[in-house]
Amino acid sequence: MKPIKPTPRPAKASTPKKAKPRASEGAVAVARCLCGNVEIEIQVPAFWAWHDHSSTAQRAHGAAYATYVGCWKSKVRISKGSASITTYEQQPEGRRRSFCSACGTPLMQERGTAPRMVNIPRALFSERTGREALYHVAWPQSPEWAYRGEKLGPVKAHPGLLKSRPRKKEPDWT
Repeated sequence: MKPIKPTPRPAKASTPKKAKPRASEGAVAVARCLCGNVEIEIQVPAFWAWHDHSSTAQRAHGAAYATYVGCWKSKVRISKGSASITTYEQQPEGRRRSFCSACGTPLMQERGTAPRMVNIPRALFSERTGREALYHVAWPQSPEWAYRGEKLGPVKAHPGLLKSRPRKKEPDWT
């Protein structure tokens, strides 16, 4: 039996296909502090995003919780104002929190347990970061006064101001 030789295919006359650019190539989101001294660029999409209800996040941000965008350090670049950044090391956890020395805006959080990641407050970005905050960390530490999704209603004579509506009282059947 003779082996069958494959017949050569004719060369295509088309131009070679260009590789589609990845979303992370060239696409950036910029985080800015309150005074504008510091700008941080990340390649999008970010790795993940979450709401941090821990007591340390509450104190660091002065709020019921902080929403963070987590990024690989290799995808983060300080594009403006690196001299304006000051850092606080939180012991014994080994967390480092960075702030703008001019306006005090929290800029970055790094954890000793994840040395290749950096977390940036979501509120510093005016554009999309490629991740929606779907996760909640340390929910049991959330304060009792935090907004829990109650129904809101407008306040008369104050446009844009909303108030929690009182809950309907349950009937007392006893």
